[in-house]
Amino acid sequence: MLGKVLRQHRPTLLVSAWAFASLWTAHVAAGELPDFTKLVEKNAPAVVNISTVQKSGNHNPHGNSGRERPRRGPGPGPEAPDGSQLDDWFKRFFGEEGEGGGNFDPREARSLGSGFVLSEDGFVLTNNHVIADADKIIVRLNDRRELEAEVVGADERSDLALLHVKATKLPVVKIGQSRDLKPGEWVLAIGSPFGFDYSVTAGVVSALGRSLPRENYVPFIQTDAAINPGNSGGPLFNLKGEVIGINSQIYSRTGGYMGVSFAIPIDMAMNVVEQIKSKGRVTRGWLGVLIQDVTRELAESFKMDRPQGALVAKVLPNSPGEKAGIQVGDVIVKFNGIEIVDSSELPPLVGVTGIDKKVPVDIIRNGKSERLSVVVGELPPEDDIKLSSGSGTVDDDRLGIVVADLTPELRQRMEQGTEGGVLVQQVNNGTAAKAGVRRGDVIVMINNENITDAKQYKNLIKKLPTDKSIPMLVHRRGGPVFLALKIPK
Repeated sequence: MLGKVLRQHRPTLLVSAWAFASLWTAHVAAGELPDFTKLVEKNAPAVVNISTVQKSGNHNPHGNSGRERPRRGPGPGPEAPDGSQLDDWFKRFFGEEGEGGGNFDPREARSLGSGFVLSEDGFVLTNNHVIADADKIIVRLNDRRELEAEVVGADERSDLALLHVKATKLPVVKIGQSRDLKPGEWVLAIGSPFGFDYSVTAGVVSALGRSLPRENYVPFIQTDAAINPGNSGGPLFNLKGEVIGINSQIYSRTGGYMGVSFAIPIDMAMNVVEQIKSKGRVTRGWLGVLIQDVTRELAESFKMDRPQGALVAKVLPNSPGEKAGIQVGDVIVKFNGIEIVDSSELPPLVGVTGIDKKVPVDIIRNGKSERLSVVVGELPPEDDIKLSSGSGTVDDDRLGIVVADLTPELRQRMEQGTEGGVLVQQVNNGTAAKAGVRRGDVIVMINNENITDAKQYKNLIKKLPTDKSIPMLVHRRGGPVFLALKIPK
């Protein structure tokens, strides 16, 4: 009897079960998705619109004023090895033309960005590229007041600028801690994309500690929150309503949002703010070494169990690294007790270390672990890297390249400041081409042995083992790059 009843009402029961499941799923989903309304309502008043005016006499057609233009970021120190596609795809963004209406002067270049209020007495934080080279900076508050701002200080390497406006009792943001962030965490941005004031976009933290081309000292927060021209300098909030980042860059082939955006961590930003307030300038720690990632092949050639650490490709003369005994070919695996997994993790760690502070540096040298002690120096205004270079020509069939000594004239023209090395004149199909050797490279070391001239190079190549990864150090466009050779049997 019961079975008969169940059969008769089966369609109704199925529909009811489906309806319940749908309602339950919707309820759970609604409960999990955050409601940003109160966060925006509370924090939007502390977000500001920043517009700048630059007289035509000072206008740089490739600068940061006027309409949005692609631009590579400023170089904070030693650059990453050449050849990264990201170096061509990253765009810095500067905003749209100001809303001047009929009063717009065509002899003035205008730009637009965002910022946020740090203190009730008028300190405002934004990106340096928003206000760089500006003759006039206008900060527009949430209540529509427009105040002219002065630059307290700016730091090009971190792309941050501290402004001040004459006002009191301003609404302020709450500063959080970016070191507590985790991938997958919800974040929200408020800014003026394309001049649309107080636009709100949300997303998640995609990754942490990103190192971008020419931005070695900033461990960027990657997010998928929609960031566009005009958001630059605006705050990135967590769900607690705390600022944990400053929107700074986008990855784009078109100049617009493509789902990959980057923010400066607030911990680093506030360190810059405090230095600007207390000293008027920003200082960073410095080792004086150029580094690169350790690939699987390089790890094998350096007798390492796995790829890790920062491979030293160049040690600058009289630098803290040289004084501590760091050598080319060393792999830095720990700095001040912190493990280095990727080479991009080292520069930010060194940068925030106190000047003249003595710290331990763990390295792997010739397959063995060692600990050195280095006294951290101050990062110079510019890292002028001069690399090495020699007369004879060798047609190297074993590697598939033609090399030659460097004449004094060629050495001067290529700015090769030290002795030794051979110039790659031709690259044919073979071992060297597969390893990434290019015409114009200067080979300065193979298998941890310095190259003095073409004759010594030829003798060394004959002795190289087969079917084994061998490290080769080349200088390319003024920068050192390690490559892994593997000569087939």
